[in-house]
Amino acid sequence: MRSAFLGIEDPSLSWKDLEWIRSITSLPLILKGIIHPDDAREAVRHGVQEIIVSNHGGRQLDTYQSTIDALPDIVAAVRDSHSQIDIYVDGGVRRGTDILKAVALGAKTVLIGRPVLWGLAVDGAQAVENVLKILKKEFRLAMMLCGCQTVDDIRKNDLILILLNNNSNQAKL
Repeated sequence: MRSAFLGIEDPSLSWKDLEWIRSITSLPLILKGIIHPDDAREAVRHGVQEIIVSNHGGRQLDTYQSTIDALPDIVAAVRDSHSQIDIYVDGGVRRGTDILKAVALGAKTVLIGRPVLWGLAVDGAQAVENVLKILKKEFRLAMMLCGCQTVDDIRKNDLILILLNNNSNQAKL
């Protein structure tokens, strides 16, 4: 099993590799694994179209900063660079209020991993559909309770989030 992952940890990878990737494709360049504002600024300098704030599920460093905690500084870094790239968040989404918080902090959207996998394990595609319906329903309810009729309203209303003890599981609207 270990040998299957050895290629992932390539110390020669650098920002210059983005130039090579860009030379072999005309697809938009989306970079996943941004967790520090300096990396977000570097991604902007290299012309990345979108970034995904991700700590890869916390599997690499299990006590590392959560994506919801990293998001505000990354959004600020991208805005300071006068870039309009989209920022997605991957990780930690378990309920509709998590989606609302991410959007309020500047994410264009969220990626959902574990809840979908849990649903798939329980009852296949039907459970995945149910998981997504539940998240959508919770998100719409949270929006309504915050006075937001549209996703744009979440950003326009500058909802205030308070992160208690730097623990995103205790973030309050």
